[in-house]
Amino acid sequence: MAKKKVLSGTRPTGPLHLGHLEGILRNWAELQDEYDCSYFIADLHYLTDRSDTGRLQDYIRDVAIDLLSVGIDPQRSTLFVQSHIPEHYQLHLLLSMITSVSWLERCPIYKEQVKELGLGETVGYGMLGYPVLMATDIVIHDADYVPIGEDQLPHLEMAREIVRRFNNTYGAVLIEPQALLTPVKRLLGTDRRKMSKSYGNAIYLKDSPQQIRNMVATMITDPKRPRKEDVGHPEECNVFSYHRIYNSARNEGIAADCKTAKLGCKECKGELADAIIEELAPIKAKRSKLEEDHDYVKDVLATGDARARQVASATLKRVMTAMRL
Repeated sequence: MAKKKVLSGTRPTGPLHLGHLEGILRNWAELQDEYDCSYFIADLHYLTDRSDTGRLQDYIRDVAIDLLSVGIDPQRSTLFVQSHIPEHYQLHLLLSMITSVSWLERCPIYKEQVKELGLGETVGYGMLGYPVLMATDIVIHDADYVPIGEDQLPHLEMAREIVRRFNNTYGAVLIEPQALLTPVKRLLGTDRRKMSKSYGNAIYLKDSPQQIRNMVATMITDPKRPRKEDVGHPEECNVFSYHRIYNSARNEGIAADCKTAKLGCKECKGELADAIIEELAPIKAKRSKLEEDHDYVKDVLATGDARARQVASATLKRVMTAMRL
């Protein structure tokens, strides 16, 4: 029996960080055991809120290396670059013809981005039409499932609405994707905000041990513990939330020592840095080899592009036939 298909992607806004690792990457690697997986580098989505493409190719390569380093296996999964599949552009246009503006304007992603970036009347169609491109990404590869957390369900529902309208208009051509709800470990940045390159609060998979130590040293700890001799509240400490993931064997001991002021924040951060460095060591070892092998990474993406385009071409042909084009 053929495996069900899973598809997901990530934007190449720079090298990937611990937030990506815990939020999506470990799950992506595990899904390969059960599903036919396609993972893509969403460089077209990169353009929806930025125009500086000077380092885009470097970012694409960085993301590809990170994905391979954390266990995305090109023998079991299709890894490709979104813009390398011209059928994405074509189907995006066709699906936009049946998508109402009112649907797009109520999309949570659109509202959040317009507010966060202060775009107002300057917002472009690329951002408004983001859900159409997202729907295209999913359906053109015949994906049965999209791995997401519960907070992303409204975003997927937009793609499902577009598919339903198309199928009701032109016949049952496109697969209506389902959510593959997955547990998500969320890590805040070192300053307790969302982990992001733009905030300068991220620990990257490519960081050296010293860079990791430097970033951990800047982490905001328990706001109720201004002095070492004060008792701590680990449940309110961002550093302790990292210990839960990267130093789980020591959780209880760290919590007890923090609550009794036996463990200072500096020592606590030092132990965390050691744990993160140890956790990332296998990833960094693989990453170092891949950084030296430019041809291998290039070949992986070329092979993935070819596989992805074969599926996308067949889907587009079905769509155009149904639309009498």
